[in-house]
Amino acid sequence: MVGHRSETVGAGRDDPDRLELREAYERGRRDARADRKRHPVMMALTVLAAIVGVVVLALAAVNGSFGGAGQVVDQNLSAAADKAEPVVRDVAGEAGEAVREVGSSEGTSSADQPS
Repeated sequence: MVGHRSETVGAGRDDPDRLELREAYERGRRDARADRKRHPVMMALTVLAAIVGVVVLALAAVNGSFGGAGQVVDQNLSAAADKAEPVVRDVAGEAGEAVREVGSSEGTSSADQPS
C-alpha cells in the first residue's frame, strides 16, 4: 500500500493538469498581490496612528489611567502649540509680504506695457 501511494505522488508531479493547476494558482496569487498594492501615504498615516496609540498606551501604563495619560498628552500639545504659534505667525506674515510684492511687481510690469 505504501508503494502504491509513492507511485501516485510521483506520477502526479508530471501530470499536465496538475502543472496547469499550479500555474493558475500562482497567477491568482500574483493578481491578488497586485490588487492589494498599498498607498504610501495611507500606510504612513496608519503607522503614525499606530505609534500614537502605542505612546498613549505607554503613558496610560505609566500614569495608571487613560485620564492621566490624556493630561500628559494635552500638556505636551499645548506647550508645542505655544512654541510653534509665533513661528507660524512670522512665516505666514513673510509669505503674505512675498505674495503682495509679487502681485505689485506683476501689476506694475503689465501696466507699463502698451496694449
